Amino acid sequence: MSILTQAVRVYEHGGVEQLRLEEVEVPPPAAGEIQIQQKAIGLNFIDIYFRTGLYKAPLPHGLGFEGAGIVTAVGEGVTRFKEGDRVAYGQSPLGAYAKVRNLPAKQAVHLPNGIAFEEAAAVMLKGLTVQYLFRQTYRLTAGETILFHAAAGGVGLIACQWAKALGVNLIGTASSDEKTALAKQYGAWETINYTTENVPARVIELTQGAKVPVVYDGVGKSTWEMSLDCLRPRGLMVSYGNASGAVTGVDLGILAAKGSLFVTRPTVGTHVDTAEKMQAAADELFEHILAGNIKVVIDQTYPLSEVAKAQTELAARKTTGATVLIP
Repeated sequence: MSILTQAVRVYEHGGVEQLRLEEVEVPPPAAGEIQIQQKAIGLNFIDIYFRTGLYKAPLPHGLGFEGAGIVTAVGEGVTRFKEGDRVAYGQSPLGAYAKVRNLPAKQAVHLPNGIAFEEAAAVMLKGLTVQYLFRQTYRLTAGETILFHAAAGGVGLIACQWAKALGVNLIGTASSDEKTALAKQYGAWETINYTTENVPARVIELTQGAKVPVVYDGVGKSTWEMSLDCLRPRGLMVSYGNASGAVTGVDLGILAAKGSLFVTRPTVGTHVDTAEKMQAAADELFEHILAGNIKVVIDQTYPLSEVAKAQTELAARKTTGATVLIP
């Protein structure tokens, strides 16, 4: 039997005025799906990309990929979950901005009792991002020194803590002294204020001229060139986001000129493309949280009805840590 709930819908791409909180009908979960009564929803930059149309999806569509809640129904063939289970997810079909939703069971993970719904919604996508960046795209080892842009953001603060837990020296960049101080507080080895300091020059100084083997860059267009200048020969540029706009018009010859560099543009989905990989990555994340190595930093919460305000403040870089929507 279908139920009525509230969800955010986008009918045209554009500004936050396109976000509509509407009453929608949610059918029973189909085969392979679970239905979740959501307790918390994660807010991410990628949500803005889908609202504006930078990332494409057929209109009209929902928004959001991340949330946590309680299973209220299971579809045919679902054996991993039952009604009443605590679950979380960080990669799902568009539609997390809702009070109740269905999603493929293979994209959900079991949530330990020691982790709150708000923490899970804040950390799943960002935490799985750091997991694949640090443990899969380039497997970090103790003693290495790396560069991580936007170190005071939601992904960045998790990265600072995870790097410290691994014994890795993370050099974090941020746009203000307040944000660099925050990154340092959460485990960054050193920090660079990129509005007042020359990032490559500072990296060369901090590494005694060696530069770094890997740069993690979720900013995109505005940091592309400086990131390449921080890499040692045959270093890896990991461009995983577009907060300042997409990197375009790249001349591959620049990679040769700057030291036979490697570049990858990874996504979460290709690293956790089965239920087993998803649960394994989440379990590694949850272990760090339960051990106290990673503190989930939720600096802003908004009711789902204030989603426009939440996205506006995220886009204006007025937020730190993670932002959670409460249905």
